[in-house]
Formats: sequence, C-alpha cells, structure tokens
Amino acid sequence: MHPKLLKGNLLLFFLVVMGWTGPVFAQTPVTVQMVSTTEDSLLIRRLADTILTDGRAYENLRLLTKTVGARLSGSAGYYKAEKWGQRVLGEANADKVWMQECMVPHWVRGGKDEASWATTTVGKGGPTSKAGGYPEVLGLDVLALGNSMGTGPKGIHAPAILINTFDELEQHKDELKGKIVFYNYPFNPLFVETFQAYGDAVRYRAVGASRAAKYGAIGVLVRSMSSSVTNFPHTGALLYNDSFPKIPAFAVGLRDADRLAERLKADARGVSVFMRSGAHMLPDTPAHNVIGELKGAEFPDQYITVGGHLDSWDPAEGAQDDGAGCVQSIEVLRALKAIGYRPRHTIRVVLFANEENGGRGGRKYAEAAKDAGEKHLLGLESDNGGFTPRAFTLSLPDDKLAAIQPWVGLLKPYGVYELERGGGGSDVNPMSRQLGATVGELRPDSQRYFEYHHARNDVLENVNKRELELGAVNMAALIYLVDKYGL
Repeated sequence: MHPKLLKGNLLLFFLVVMGWTGPVFAQTPVTVQMVSTTEDSLLIRRLADTILTDGRAYENLRLLTKTVGARLSGSAGYYKAEKWGQRVLGEANADKVWMQECMVPHWVRGGKDEASWATTTVGKGGPTSKAGGYPEVLGLDVLALGNSMGTGPKGIHAPAILINTFDELEQHKDELKGKIVFYNYPFNPLFVETFQAYGDAVRYRAVGASRAAKYGAIGVLVRSMSSSVTNFPHTGALLYNDSFPKIPAFAVGLRDADRLAERLKADARGVSVFMRSGAHMLPDTPAHNVIGELKGAEFPDQYITVGGHLDSWDPAEGAQDDGAGCVQSIEVLRALKAIGYRPRHTIRVVLFANEENGGRGGRKYAEAAKDAGEKHLLGLESDNGGFTPRAFTLSLPDDKLAAIQPWVGLLKPYGVYELERGGGGSDVNPMSRQLGATVGELRPDSQRYFEYHHARNDVLENVNKRELELGAVNMAALIYLVDKYGL
C-alpha cells in the first residue's frame, strides 16, 4: 500500500475505534468530499426501520385510491383528495398543515368516448367484410386526450389517413382536408430508459391535433404513449395552438392501433373512422396545494421541499401517477417525526395541484415563495411511479455533484445506486427558475411505468408495497442528508 494511503486508512481506523461519529473528509483536487459516517448510517437505518415496519405509505395510498379515486383538476374527486391530504398530513404529525389556493383548468370528459372504423369498399372476402359483402364496423378502445374539444352529440365521421411522423404529415398536407389523421408513432424500443421513449413520442399527443388542423383535418387519433402489450388507451394533455381550429383528439389502445395501421397500409383510401366525445372545457376554478411542514430548529426560514402531485387523470385511481409520490412524501415527514429527528431547516411536504393538465400548482408554490422572499435549498419530487428505486437526479454542477457522491454508500443498502446530474419533475422545476433552488427527483426502475401511465389500469393492485416503501426510505434519507450537510 502506498504510504499516504496507509496513513489515511490508519487515521480513519483510529477515528472509528475511538467512536468518532462526525464527518470525515478526504481532500481531492476538485473539492472536499464527505465520507459516510456511522452516525448517518445509523440514523438512516432508523428511518428505514420505521418505514418498513410501521409505515403508512401503502395504507394511505389504499385510502386515496379506494375512497377518493380519480382526481382530475376541478372535479369533485380532487376536492375530496384535498381533504384526504389535510387529514393524513395531520396524522403524520406535521407541525403545520395548510392549503394554498391556485386557479386550475376545469376540463370535463363528458361521458364515454367512442370510436370505430370501417372499410368503405364493399366486397366479399375482404379482411373486414361480412359474408354478405357489407363493411364490418370495428370498435376502437379510445380516450379523449385531456383538454380536447368534443365532437358534439352526433360525432364526426370521415376518411382516415395514416401518418407515422410529422415529416409524413408535411408530405401529405394537401390530402388532409376533411380527414381524420391517425398518428401511429410507437415508443422506440432501443431506449432502455423508457422516459426517453416517452419524451420522443409525446409530441404527437401534445401538438399533433393542431398540426393536423393547420391543413384542414377535422379529428385526430394518436397511438397511446406506451409500449404495453395491453389495449388500454393512455390519455394525457394536449396543447392547442390558438392559430388553428381546435379539433377533437383521442388516444387509441396499442392493439387497436396496430390493427388500424395494418388495414390503412393495405387500403389507404378505403377506411373511415367515427369519433364521438362530449369533452368540453369549463371556466377555471379554485383548487389548492396541500402543504405540511416540520419547522427547522436552526434555519426555520430556509426550506427543503418534497412532494408529488395530488391530481390524476380520470379513467382510473391514479395510484402510480401520482398517488405513490404523494404518500412517499408524506411518509418522509412521518418517519422523521417518528424517530424524533428535529431538522435544521424547515421541511415541507407539498401535494401539488394540477400537474396533469396545466402545472398551476407548482408554479403557484414557487411564485408564493418568491413573493415571500423565502430561501429554498432543494425541491425534490417523486412522480415516476412507486417502483424499485434506482437513482436520484439533481440539478447540481459537476463539482458539487461529485462532492456528495459518498452519500451513495448510505443509499445503496436501500436500492439507490446513483446520484446523477439532471432536473426535477414538472412541479419543482419552477423552484429552480423562480428561486434558484436545486431541484431533483427520485428515479425508480422505469420499465413498467408506461404500462399504467394515464390508463385505466393505474390502480392500487398494480403497486408493490415493498417497492413503494423503499422509495420513501431513500427520499427520507436524502432529505436528512441535505438537511444536515446542505448542497
């Protein structure tokens, strides 16, 4: 062993033998790095013990999903969820719980969405023809996209055109007038991180309707944002461009999308689609972020925020998106209070309003904090499902990220193997822009998330209790470390 390494290890050994529990530092050419301490390891173990043996995360999620259910902004379910949030934060022994009002969009689905397709060519023996020679009508499993306009009670019926990419849309722009555009852009299977595949494909859901309307299309079908083997359609918000007509847009289940695409490839001019939806937008309405906090002992006017979004899409229970993040965040507060930890900084749990179709809650929280002159150290979000934790992303420069890498040794026993450079979720990112705060998010294993995202099967039964709790353990551990050492 090199003499300098031997000297350093002997010093560390001596400190451990003598019972030293303070931080031990190792000098590097870049910065000063903290080595994990026995005190930190033991305290995180206590947090893990209370979460894994006496935790409330899964039971709170059961109550949220089964007694409240869907929680779309402006709906009765959302206001019921606000009361749930106040109650469970109180039961977690928050020092203070309050509501922060913001105005949110109020979109209403307006009943069951319907769609079907049929061949317009009459003849025997065709793939969709009945024996008598009349075209067969085949149903499509669909959901209107969030914020979409409806069709009116009679629906719309028009020839369909298959468009795989926006480049193809431009190539066929002269053919789109009076038609229903079917965007069939699949998740790229070569992206191992499925959020990359989502980021690549979601543009067709977000702006596909307006881009088609620009050239006279009267409706849009979009292949669901998923690589699932099921046929559940996955809804999600669209963004209209006010320069063009607002046309109805549906997400279609993947199996139906494959069948429709196959038929359109075989008979490009011989397929028509029917769409009907009662969706409509009402005036903005008040809603609230639900906030609970533990008051800091040394720096009560400096804040660490952890949260998830309380709203969800309406087809299901919003268990993974984002009931899981809400209950994990509440569990951070409960666990810190349960072990008697008194934070140096004030720790806030925020259950954000309106992440799904507007982002109003996250912006309101950051704006209010800026108006109050608050200093925020960290905004941490969990909005990637309650799956096995793998990493945290943090918006730190490389030197500061390198300085906290020794924390990984404290997190590894509970499943987190990386602290990566990256941003936060959509609810905490306004804190970076408005307050200059570091933001980040829990990054669980991503392989299953888009099987449930914005779909009917996002229910409690598809959440694993153990994985949910391990996410909460790691979030509590990171919040503790940031509170103790800063960033």
